[in-house]
Amino acid sequence: MTKYVIRGGKPLYGTVDISGAKNAALAILPAALLVDGVCRIENVPQISDVSLILNILQELGADVRTVNRTTVDIDCSHVRNCQVSDALARKIRASYYFIGALLSRFGSAEVALPGGCDFGGRPIDLHIKGFTAMGAQVDVKSGLVQAKCPNGKMMGSTIYLDIASVGATMNIMLAATLAEGSTVIENAAKEPHIVDLANFLNSMGASIMGAGTDVIKIKGVDKLTGGIYSIIPDQIEAGTYMAAVTATGGELLVKNVIPKHLECITAKLIEMGAEVEERDDSVIVRRSGELCRTNVKTLPYPGFPTDMQPQVAACLCLADGTSVLTEGVWDNRYRYVDEFRRMGAHIQVDGKVAVIEGVPHLSGAAVEACDLRAGAALIIAGLAAQGITEISQIQHIERGYENIVQKLTGIGADIRVVVTPDEGAAAQAG
Repeated sequence: MTKYVIRGGKPLYGTVDISGAKNAALAILPAALLVDGVCRIENVPQISDVSLILNILQELGADVRTVNRTTVDIDCSHVRNCQVSDALARKIRASYYFIGALLSRFGSAEVALPGGCDFGGRPIDLHIKGFTAMGAQVDVKSGLVQAKCPNGKMMGSTIYLDIASVGATMNIMLAATLAEGSTVIENAAKEPHIVDLANFLNSMGASIMGAGTDVIKIKGVDKLTGGIYSIIPDQIEAGTYMAAVTATGGELLVKNVIPKHLECITAKLIEMGAEVEERDDSVIVRRSGELCRTNVKTLPYPGFPTDMQPQVAACLCLADGTSVLTEGVWDNRYRYVDEFRRMGAHIQVDGKVAVIEGVPHLSGAAVEACDLRAGAALIIAGLAAQGITEISQIQHIERGYENIVQKLTGIGADIRVVVTPDEGAAAQAG
């Protein structure tokens, strides 16, 4: 078993470089299936979810070549397979993007229902609604999505999303790129990674307008050609390090960011007592005084991101007074609360609302990461706590944070990876 062991109570000082955006990469890499030729994708984060997506592409028959640590060349010219490996698809939520991409290119797709973090029901009904409106016949049987266009090609359509779903918006964009005619997505999500996907596709020859607004128009084209594209910085990774220095104190230069994407996070950290100084492609975050209570509600972009909810909760556990945290996106994103309580946090949850009464300090404890962002929040709590915190199930964290231990030690954190024998294996060996 591999764990993170953190000796807390040390403020953070220095510089941290932010990697490419996970949520953009996980859609842009499958989008390479639509490109007739080689596309070079830069600023690709080195995380386990990206490795899974690249493995799926290779199993489909793509030629994937690593150029350097953050750059890959992908050539999908010879892909003929429309079936994604069940074993790989079930490990990652973003495997559903292969449905839209394969339908767009081949008019057929077979992909297992996706896996990923478990924090409430996340059906793909809206994705299927979009594909059906564009002429696909979609069956979901025994955990498998089978989609096919009777005439072999997706057809443009107007699709209204009942909820501004990020995944459905991006998947329908993929499906519409090579479709016949024009597609309009109404009540589209507006997140930065949606704009990034549109920019990638447009740079390869697509015709997409309105990304970043609630109406996106896609005019189908015959083909996309190769090119070079660099993925935007990761808004949530940047926000996580900003929250970490807010919780521990200190001063941090967060480099390779788009400050505008961080404004929803920055505003709340300032309310809590942090100072944030924006520069062209970096922010400086410092905190020397006490943390103040505040209320936070997660909302679709440009609101406060749901993927930052657990991390800001870690800060609020140490704030003076009582804070109210409302989850406005998912049904079950408070599974980490029991782990925080082990560290001395005072949190009461009622449905989508958590009431957090700040405490003078948290205490180190043995805790378990239940999902990606909850794991990041436990790291923040451990960095700010008195004593030693041990975090298990760290594979969740490594799904979305590149070199997190190395980056944290570089800014003064006392965190290390410890490998211990699995108890069951040790018992068998004995």
